[in-house]
Amino acid sequence: MRKFFAATIAAVSLAAALTAPAAAQTPIKIMVGGIDKQIYLPAKLAAQLGFFKEQGLDVELFNSTSGSQAATALLAREVQGVVGFYDHTIDLQSKGKFITSVVQFAIAPGEVVLVKAADADKLKDPANWKGQALGVTGLGSATDFLTRALAAKAGLKMQDYTLVPVGAGDTFLASMQQGKIVSGMTTEPTVARAVKNGTAKVGIDLRTPESTRAALGGDYPAACLYMDRAWMEANKETAQKVVNAFVKTLKWMNTHSPEEIAAQMPKDYYAGELDLYVQGLREGKPQYSVDGMMPAGAPESVLSVLNSFSPNLKGKTIDLAKTYTTDFVVKANATN
Repeated sequence: MRKFFAATIAAVSLAAALTAPAAAQTPIKIMVGGIDKQIYLPAKLAAQLGFFKEQGLDVELFNSTSGSQAATALLAREVQGVVGFYDHTIDLQSKGKFITSVVQFAIAPGEVVLVKAADADKLKDPANWKGQALGVTGLGSATDFLTRALAAKAGLKMQDYTLVPVGAGDTFLASMQQGKIVSGMTTEPTVARAVKNGTAKVGIDLRTPESTRAALGGDYPAACLYMDRAWMEANKETAQKVVNAFVKTLKWMNTHSPEEIAAQMPKDYYAGELDLYVQGLREGKPQYSVDGMMPAGAPESVLSVLNSFSPNLKGKTIDLAKTYTTDFVVKANATN
């Protein structure tokens, strides 16, 4: 009889365990300023590898056409995080809005200035952009900031050229093919596609820390995850879990080949050309951080670059300590 009851209790316990609902996952919404761009690849890759679920997170990724739109969504409390460029944290603080980078994906912009193939020798020098239409993903985006910084370094003023929002991918390529722009800043996989079909050539390469320093005069850490500072401070446990997932993703990327990374991504991200996608990953791999940390002295460098052209920063004091934190990343690295 005792054996019967013991067996019955064990069976009931097993059935209860099998039918019990899974532990509730914490929902969080993150907007990406171009989810199929390789500069923001860690966002989708973390989901593909299951690292969010591992942390007990139910992450919903949203796509936007540019970083400026994504930042707007964050300020409107439509999302809890944005995968975009670190420079937005400085620009928005100048407007009284406090957002904070919690993990750094990239230590270089990963962007490329493409120039019209027929006039490449001339247009690769920003000093020759005077009177020209230059393509950016969106006005107020990081490509806007970087284009203006390069022009200012070459001695041009804002009224000397026109910025045209053309997005990325097919819309960027069409704008250059149709002559709407003669130069434009974009990222992979658009870069490889434009060069292969002969539409454009590489004018300025910002895919490595070294080439970025040569072009801008200093470091320019770019892709990151930033959050509204007040929300971050009120939800530190959730923020830590998100950072844990991203740091694990960056470490995974550092130990896997471009082919292995590409194999994890949705096939429609290849734009029909897997070989070009892999090529872009190989050439752009130096941009990615291996641990999610903010490089020493880099925030000061970004502020200096933005100060070279931005009227938003004139007369403003920026508290760089509030534009980023390494607290979450340090803890994530200790456990990953």
